[in-house]
Amino acid sequence: MLSLARWATGLTLLVVSVVVACRVLGTDAVTPVTQLLAPLPWLLVPAGAALAAAAALRWRAGALWAVVVLAVTAWFARPFGAGETAPAPPGPVVAHVSVLTSNVEFGQAAPRLIDEVRRETAHGQKPGIVFVEECSLRCSALLERLPRTAYPYRNVVRQDGSKGSAILSVYPLRNTAGIPSTMAMPGAVATIGGRAVRLQLAHPLPPISGQVAAWRTELGRIQAYAAASARDGTPGIVAGDFNATRDHAAFRHLLSAGGLRDSALYGGAAHTPSWPHAAPRPLGVQIDHVLVSREFQVREARFIDLSGTDHRALRVRLDLHG
Repeated sequence: MLSLARWATGLTLLVVSVVVACRVLGTDAVTPVTQLLAPLPWLLVPAGAALAAAAALRWRAGALWAVVVLAVTAWFARPFGAGETAPAPPGPVVAHVSVLTSNVEFGQAAPRLIDEVRRETAHGQKPGIVFVEECSLRCSALLERLPRTAYPYRNVVRQDGSKGSAILSVYPLRNTAGIPSTMAMPGAVATIGGRAVRLQLAHPLPPISGQVAAWRTELGRIQAYAAASARDGTPGIVAGDFNATRDHAAFRHLLSAGGLRDSALYGGAAHTPSWPHAAPRPLGVQIDHVLVSREFQVREARFIDLSGTDHRALRVRLDLHG
């Protein structure tokens, strides 16, 4: 019985060690490591249980192993950059920009999203740009309830199920081809405060077993887009359901390549999970993001509960500098 308990403790530590080692090495590896990287902070629970078990078994090597694993996991459990203040961009503020992104889960939460937009508008906090993922054909039709006078500029990809998407804007838009993907990722160039600003909706495939390679490919396309935008010096916003957390190397590469900042990190919502909605906080992972170029300063980030979807919406207030 004693040897069996030691074996189980060692196996637990081995699994956690492999995942944390991949985080250290900057690789998303393969299933199931890719999936386990998403809730990496919660690996503190099995690692802590293993430490307690090793202590009870008087297994010194196991206890030391557990302490090392706990320390490394705890280091990465804190979102990189959390608590830091990004330097203010040069130049004066030319526009205050409010962004709302929401995965409405096959369009089911579209009525609630519309209600939220109306509520915020009534309080003088109308979102200037709205990104909608999983906007089904019914969702596309429901968006017409938001009058064209409120959102005169739109790029709506009308497809059913999870494949449809939409960008609504109060700012003039020039629609672009977007990024090739299984679920639509439309793009546009907005004119905000006299500046051209690239807008890109993100919704790559989730990294479930059997499609990790496709997930990596689609995130890579977003990374390539972000890198190209950074090279031409145009301000940009990339928002949506990335199906990736900051503990995924592919997501960190995207941030680095585009010189992008994760709004939740600098807007006071670094530890707020966005999926699954049903999981009580702080359980869950943050896979919905608004990423901005360095011409923007983040003023506030806030996750919003909407019924009918398994995602929390994300509302961000930004200052665009000239």
